[in-house]
Amino acid sequence: IASTPDGGGYWLVNGSGAVSAPGAAQFYGSMAGHPLVSPIAHIMSSPTGHGYWMVAADGGVFCFGDAGFYGSMGGQHLNMPVVSLSPAPGGHGYWLVASDGGVFAFGAPFYGSMGGQYLNKPMVGIALDRATGGYWLVASEGGVFAFSTPFLGSTGATGVGSPVLSLDATASGNGYRFI
Repeated sequence: IASTPDGGGYWLVNGSGAVSAPGAAQFYGSMAGHPLVSPIAHIMSSPTGHGYWMVAADGGVFCFGDAGFYGSMGGQHLNMPVVSLSPAPGGHGYWLVASDGGVFAFGAPFYGSMGGQYLNKPMVGIALDRATGGYWLVASEGGVFAFSTPFLGSTGATGVGSPVLSLDATASGNGYRFI
């Protein structure tokens, strides 16, 4: 699920790439009916809300509306599946994160990753810090990893009642919340 920037609607995507656009969200296209190598793992709004990106577990990126294409990991060997995508500042590029913490930067600066590092639980999300242009990664137990942005806390050591599914940066750019 991805919200429109104004919160008036959202896009839902399923593994086959079918998109629905409830509320004020506009439909810009989908991958429904097109053969996919891997299921769609995540959808993210463009900064304007006039488009969206979808990323598949194999790292393939699909762009609709004003969401630009900057590259993908489709067709490349991955150690683990891609689980999330975050646009870079202004939507001119994006980052992908795999469940092992590997980050792939396309048209966006690379600040580091957790790829190759021991993780208690798999990574599930990545979010842009609008204040610094860096990004946070989050694991399913709530462990947060900060890259070129302040570390603002984590529940990695204490855990959460149910698995974290993703991370959402606050609109003010001074924090994040678990989803």
